[in-house]
Amino acid sequence: MPNLRSNITAWLGRKYFSRLQRNGLDLSKMSFLPESTLMPLRRDGVNPVPGLAARRAKEPISKLALPFGMTGWLVTGYAEAKTILGKAHDFSTDFSNLAGNAGISAQQNPGGLGFSDPPHHTRLRRLLTPEFTMRRLSRLTPRIHALVEERLDAMEAIDGPVDLVQEFAFPIPSLVICELLGVPYEDRDDFQRLSTARFDLFGGAGASFGAISDSLSYLRDIVKKQRENPGDGLLGMLVREHGDEIDDEELTGLADGVLTGGLETTASMLALGTVVLLQHPQHLATLREDDTVVDGLIEELLRYLTVVQVAFPRFAKEDMEVAGTKISRGDFVLCSLSGVNRDESLGPDMERFDPHRDAPSHLAFGYGIHRCVGAELARMELRAAMPALVRRFPEMRLAVAPEDLSFRKLSIVYGMDALPLLLK
Repeated sequence: MPNLRSNITAWLGRKYFSRLQRNGLDLSKMSFLPESTLMPLRRDGVNPVPGLAARRAKEPISKLALPFGMTGWLVTGYAEAKTILGKAHDFSTDFSNLAGNAGISAQQNPGGLGFSDPPHHTRLRRLLTPEFTMRRLSRLTPRIHALVEERLDAMEAIDGPVDLVQEFAFPIPSLVICELLGVPYEDRDDFQRLSTARFDLFGGAGASFGAISDSLSYLRDIVKKQRENPGDGLLGMLVREHGDEIDDEELTGLADGVLTGGLETTASMLALGTVVLLQHPQHLATLREDDTVVDGLIEELLRYLTVVQVAFPRFAKEDMEVAGTKISRGDFVLCSLSGVNRDESLGPDMERFDPHRDAPSHLAFGYGIHRCVGAELARMELRAAMPALVRRFPEMRLAVAPEDLSFRKLSIVYGMDALPLLLK
């Protein structure tokens, strides 16, 4: 699968690959990366593979086996990850680290917050953050609850097995994002396709960055219309409140980040969270009957599942030492969020789902300046959807054997393409 290889190697740094390409290297012919390098993206059902915990216990910052002698580091320790993710001025996530490598061009830069460094990142986040305060988001609360009820009604009308992914998990965040951005809901199928394609590494670099290009093309047209006639959504608010302070490409990048950051992730949480609750009927029953457990249960699901498996790749800007590990300028650093959130330093038996545990804050939304700006919106959706689902359908159960459930094999955002359920 040459595209799979080129997609992963695109992470390894512009300068190194530029030099290799000048020497005539054909990236499509490179050998497969070792399984140990792909391990942070693997799962055993809803759980990270056991090898990740073993690696964390041995070395919370360990060498990644990368080709051509490139130096990379995998971070699986909680304290070590917080340190690295908090060093905004010592590490770069800028898209320029990727552009020019393995067929990725600067024109494929999705913009937004994830692939940018201060001071550009600081300015954009300052513009966007007020739109994601609880005060601003509270206007969506009635609509979120109404959307959940609409989807539950639609599911109840279906005879036989129901695919929770298609009927509930994806439509809810799609509808909410359409409401938030102020874009037509009839485009939700494109939202889903483009979001999934960019995170699924089996699609390869061409598919992933092609999906980004398609998304940006669509959103540029939306931004143009909002610039001419600002609506009540996030884009219209940014245009009205900031005008020429933010240009169309920046608006497009921010809209793209909201779309992809809030769709695939929340959909995966709804689907996988349902699987976890079906595996733990005692907690499902409690959620059905007791409103006071909702917040704690959602937080534990976020920690336990950590659907965004790795943080944005970091590139060291200077030589440094973190927790006794010497990291050199230009080194590639990957924080395994799914590994970090099960670090035993957080408390006992972190591999177990326990909504009653008292543990430090998880890193499911990241940490530092790149922490997910839409974290509170995701929580709002989960708090509305999960209790409503289990209360509407008390007889809900799998329509297939547990071993027949199909999970994604190699994806930055972990999830499943279908979840067949019997509701009655």
